Amino acid sequence: MKRRTLLTAGGLGLGAALAACGGPQSTKTDGESPASPTVLRKTARKLRLVTSWPKNFPGLGTVAEEISKNIGKLSGGTLEVKLYAAGELVPAHEEFDAVSSGAADLYHAAEYYWQGKSKGFSFFSAVPFGMTAVETLGWLNKGGGNALWNDLSARFGLIAFAAGSTGHQMGGWFKKEIKTMNDFKGLVMRIPGLGGDVYSAVGASPKLLAGGAIYQALQSGAIDATEWVGPWNDLAFGFYREAPYYYGPGFHEPGSIISLGANLEVWNSLSPQEQTAIRGACGWAMATSLAEYSWQNGRALQTLVNDHGVQVRNFSDDIWKSLGAASKKVLREVAASDPQTQTIYDSYREALHEAIAWSEVSDGAYLRVRALVGV
Repeated sequence: MKRRTLLTAGGLGLGAALAACGGPQSTKTDGESPASPTVLRKTARKLRLVTSWPKNFPGLGTVAEEISKNIGKLSGGTLEVKLYAAGELVPAHEEFDAVSSGAADLYHAAEYYWQGKSKGFSFFSAVPFGMTAVETLGWLNKGGGNALWNDLSARFGLIAFAAGSTGHQMGGWFKKEIKTMNDFKGLVMRIPGLGGDVYSAVGASPKLLAGGAIYQALQSGAIDATEWVGPWNDLAFGFYREAPYYYGPGFHEPGSIISLGANLEVWNSLSPQEQTAIRGACGWAMATSLAEYSWQNGRALQTLVNDHGVQVRNFSDDIWKSLGAASKKVLREVAASDPQTQTIYDSYREALHEAIAWSEVSDGAYLRVRALVGV
């Protein structure tokens, strides 16, 4: 009953929770369901989970902690997950190598941190002017995205699942106003993934910094601008004290997916029930984090504007068009980097156009109407 209660938390039943993480791939045997009790080990198997997030960091760090606890509960006590924040076992952004090599068993991070291994990984996290979180989940679970993700991860001895989302992110904090494309020339900005590639294409200098190092770099002048997540997490770091101009929306991360990765040998050694427990914890994380970020970002934005005088800005239409053109060029070049990435790009692009056809007449149209009539 405890396992069933947990899986229904946050509005997800068992089926929806598993669907959010790609659905169970284990087959039933002897009429036993994946949730049925298995023979318990005498002692729990201990797994090490490394993350890219600062210890106890709201949203990202806390959902990783809950994933760890939920895996233990849903496995019926056969698994025990020990969580390590960034820097505790391995430095931030080195989680991929740690899990791939077997130095750790699981990671919780964003796949675009691994684009140095393959540009294809970024498509499973965030794509400039790409899909929202909900649209991306549609591609992953129904459009073949998970199969492509599995194929790419397996090359490095890994398997990964959607296990959280920050929703739509903001464009970032800037020390000076951005009035024309020339203002990007020479701008040093903390930004990862394909978004960083786009800024590089327009003359900026992207840097990948761990979350805990961003504020000091902004304060010292080592960087001129930074993006992180959105109002909730950005408020916690106090970026507004160093960079007064807050630009949005975040074209580079329109619906970021956070992932749980596992060493493939470890994964294959788990029982069907234990694999289902991990998938169930991933599904819970997707539902909970999307809800939490939606709720907390709205409240934090009011605090930033009303209590700290933050100026929320939008780029001009000319800038948006230039960034859009640069993004298309970057994505075409990324796709051509290798055949597997081209396949991923083609699948993603097809899913994006299918998503647009519905989103524009549903969410997009509704938001315009709601703004028109006022609430």
